[in-house]
Amino acid sequence: MKDEIIKSVQGCVKIKSVEEESKKGMPFGEGAHKALEYCLQLSENLGFKTVNVDNMIGYAEYGSGDEMIAVLGHLDVVPEGDGWTYPPYAAEIHDGKIYGRGTIDDKGPTIGALYALKAIKDLNISLKRRVRIFFGLNEETGSKCVKYYVDNGGEIPVAGFTPDADYPIINGEKGIVTGKYTRKLNQDGDFILKSIKGGIAANVVPDYAEAVIMVPVNKKEQIKEISEKFEEIKIEEKEDLIIVKSYGISAHGSTPENGKNAITHLMMFLGELDFTGDLKEFIDYFNKYIGTDLNGEKLGVYLEDDISGKLIFNLGTMIGNKDEISLEINIRYPVKKTFEEFIDTFKEKISLGRLEEVYLRHKKSLYVSPETEFIKKLQKVYEEQFGEKAELISIGGGTYAKAMENIVAFGPVLKGEPMVEHKPDEYIEIDSLMKNINVMAEAIKELAN
Repeated sequence: MKDEIIKSVQGCVKIKSVEEESKKGMPFGEGAHKALEYCLQLSENLGFKTVNVDNMIGYAEYGSGDEMIAVLGHLDVVPEGDGWTYPPYAAEIHDGKIYGRGTIDDKGPTIGALYALKAIKDLNISLKRRVRIFFGLNEETGSKCVKYYVDNGGEIPVAGFTPDADYPIINGEKGIVTGKYTRKLNQDGDFILKSIKGGIAANVVPDYAEAVIMVPVNKKEQIKEISEKFEEIKIEEKEDLIIVKSYGISAHGSTPENGKNAITHLMMFLGELDFTGDLKEFIDYFNKYIGTDLNGEKLGVYLEDDISGKLIFNLGTMIGNKDEISLEINIRYPVKKTFEEFIDTFKEKISLGRLEEVYLRHKKSLYVSPETEFIKKLQKVYEEQFGEKAELISIGGGTYAKAMENIVAFGPVLKGEPMVEHKPDEYIEIDSLMKNINVMAEAIKELAN
């Protein structure tokens, strides 16, 4: 069975399921659709009833009863980015780990949940409630898949979990605001920004960014000297152009303190150069109000509470040319605070940079009372499986728990394991995968009875 589980995870990881432009019958693109088809077919092969909900989301179901419990997994992944030791879609095994985009977030745990349910089925364990394993396709970019299911009358579980974060149990998730902004540029002077590009998604700390600048020949040496003050910056020459390369460290946008933002360090460097006019104004604005700040203090939107801590700010992407520049930001605000407490100040500060809003998306915070019955059941499972107290925690990350009632995040990252989701060389340890399957099987049994 172990070999079969590993091969099933590898097969899914080999499907590149980054969200793409929709096609007929493929609302999130071809890759996500293939991943859904793969998991539905796998579920049928394992003996489960399957349902495809208009190619938006699907699920495998087992058991009988009036009530249903759910495990919400997702098959979409963030872009792979650069810097991989092993190919991101080859699912190679090295040192007891399966490497690839989506191994831990969230294909490995989702398929693990399917095999946890198969173990229950094979052992003929009695359940009072039906169990659904959901295969979502849009968790990373909005959870529209789950919203579609709910809005179209999909049955809501009485309890459940999403294996898409950490153990023990996450009963609090910060609210999330994602925005994209653009600004027109009218450049003049000796220094001209030809292009700038960095980052792969709003919810990822960018590990690389570069700018291509046209500069006078007699200024090139000056730029090299300035670059020596920045350990993150490397310079290349190409005819009358200077290519500025900024190197950072990738991390999840909910924990930017674990990374180093290549874009913000690039902008700090550009602030040292002799730009004029529009571009200088924008660079100065950026460094004054955004810079390397991770908690929104420069923008005047800092918030904090005693459950989930400080507001988190991440500048995820920037792309531009000589005429226009755009950026994407990701804010995670504390569970006891509200969107309304900071959004007016945020918009006011954004307008100072003459940035025009392309979109602004908001997911409310989540908080589930510790006294809730299914929370207590998950605590019991955790304590039996790990032999320690099941603390309830709050995170900056957002999961499907926000999109469907009666769901919290439960696993798959074990205590002490590094956070590798959204990073190059993402992996899942095979031993950890197998442990998670055991834990999820116990959780399903407990919640379904």
